[in-house]
Amino acid sequence: MGKLTLADLKKLREEKKKELGKRDTEGKTVQVIIGMGTCGIAAGAKDSFDAFLDEIDKRGLDNVSVTQTGCMGLCYAEPTIEVVVPGMPAVVYGNVKADVARKIVEKHIIEKSLVDDHIFDKPAADIIK
Repeated sequence: MGKLTLADLKKLREEKKKELGKRDTEGKTVQVIIGMGTCGIAAGAKDSFDAFLDEIDKRGLDNVSVTQTGCMGLCYAEPTIEVVVPGMPAVVYGNVKADVARKIVEKHIIEKSLVDDHIFDKPAADIIK
């Protein structure tokens, strides 16, 4: 890698600030929380994380934060992702590879419908108002 110019450094700083802004929860209504414990990372959670960031960026969704947490206790279903959308139950999805992450952005976050084939935990129907 060659020497970076001041302009290169400024550009890199702006790119990184933009990426970090996606992790900021302030003023955002939708949360995507990715289990990044050892088990999640080993199962590919970093690829899922990157897919969420990429898809959210492609679709211009500025109301979505993508954060990480430790193990969610569903090691057999890693990578696990919790999605919190106003007016919908908080849902934990399992076995979320990059293609499923993109599907969750489209179906759950944009279209407000659940991705049934990857749900591993959600409130029982009788307690959802």
